[in-house]
Amino acid sequence: MPEKPNILLFTTDQQRGDHLSIAGHPFVLTPNVDSFVNNGAYFPNAYTEVPSTTAVHRIMNCGKGNYDCGLVGYSHADWDEDTFLAGVLADNGYHCMSIATRNFGVRRKLFGYHSVITSAGFDLDTSDYLQWLVREMGPHAHHHAHGCDANGWLARPWHLPERCHPTNWTVDTTIEQIQKRDPTRPFFVWCGLRAPHSPYDPPQHFWDMYVNKELPEPPVGDWAAKHDIPVQFPDRCTWHGRLQPEHSHRARAGYMGLCTHIDFQFGYLLERLQGMGLLNDTLVIFTSDHGDMMGDHHLHRKTYAYEGSARVPFLIKYPEGFYPATGVFDYVVGQQDIMPTILDAAAIEIPDGCTGRSVFDAICGKPWREFIHGEHSPGNTAEESMQYLTDGKQKYIWFPLTGQEQLFDLVNDRQELHDLSGDPAWAERLKLWRARLVEILSKRPDGLADGEKLLMQSESWGPVARGL
Repeated sequence: MPEKPNILLFTTDQQRGDHLSIAGHPFVLTPNVDSFVNNGAYFPNAYTEVPSTTAVHRIMNCGKGNYDCGLVGYSHADWDEDTFLAGVLADNGYHCMSIATRNFGVRRKLFGYHSVITSAGFDLDTSDYLQWLVREMGPHAHHHAHGCDANGWLARPWHLPERCHPTNWTVDTTIEQIQKRDPTRPFFVWCGLRAPHSPYDPPQHFWDMYVNKELPEPPVGDWAAKHDIPVQFPDRCTWHGRLQPEHSHRARAGYMGLCTHIDFQFGYLLERLQGMGLLNDTLVIFTSDHGDMMGDHHLHRKTYAYEGSARVPFLIKYPEGFYPATGVFDYVVGQQDIMPTILDAAAIEIPDGCTGRSVFDAICGKPWREFIHGEHSPGNTAEESMQYLTDGKQKYIWFPLTGQEQLFDLVNDRQELHDLSGDPAWAERLKLWRARLVEILSKRPDGLADGEKLLMQSESWGPVARGL
């Protein structure tokens, strides 16, 4: 392996951790990313610290967890961070490129990258993808001309040639930028896709793979009755409620189609890197910012602590000559670990203030965290703001505006069908998890704990970390 490997950070948006073949999904095909387990690592217990995009993109790029990164919810706030990942890599000789759907306050701000190309947004001024699409398909071309909303459950096949899909464009543009890189430097590329975030609009081939299959019904917990709201004509961007069976089926089929389409385009990118003689010298990380509830427990979209929203894919392919252990690792990891992992592989000192750690420590058997902490400020509905802890075996959730607690046994109930918080047999575990959260929150000045107990909140609060 060269002293400093090339680095490809490949991120998706809103991809559930269970929507991979290697995760045991009964239908979704992801052969390219699954193969990483043979010469890399798969972490089935990867969780997002803040299950919505903006905060996670900050966490990924600064190596700091939820509260420490300064954002605990969804906000288009600008950031002034001296030690962003790309800046640190650039200072150490890397050519840094961002071809991504990036939810930063100013989409074209460099944040240490040498170049920024973005597919985000609906405005020609801010979306390089839209500018390209109009040049290719005419002045009225639009990626949402199929009528499906960017945050809704509507689904249908992609309406333009497959090569015009944002996923294809992002991968093609990434290949083009790598070809135009400074060949005297190692490269760092963040290739960030919008999919499988809604709209659920895979190209026809990938739609056809799933739409006529008999898909399992979404899991519904014995605690989820309050979300079971049958609405004949629900808002297409609804956060909760029971969809009509046809709508639910099409949404899930479209989402699965997007996951497989991503995997095939990811495989194409790896093939092109191989053809350029670069793949063997490249560290590749595949992950997502958060998941998608997809109707689980009659919930939709994200911001929840439940598995559909909070658990994400996390896989690494090693460069040739890099010799840590390979396979499946059950350690609980988060998005704050991305920056330290990349810097560790590049033999670059990790900046002070990073709360994440290099996952190579876990892979090599060094002491690792026992659990991870996540949260989200009031968003879709204020009462659903939450704090959660998980070690991948159990999960504890606390809702600051209602005082409600939930406890799940993920070993025997990964779909979170049974809330054990009221079960006397689990009372000691509930007490232990609550004490752990009290210890964490008592170190913060935002009034969520006082050293002895959790403190309910009487009013909502914003996404920017309070008191930091």
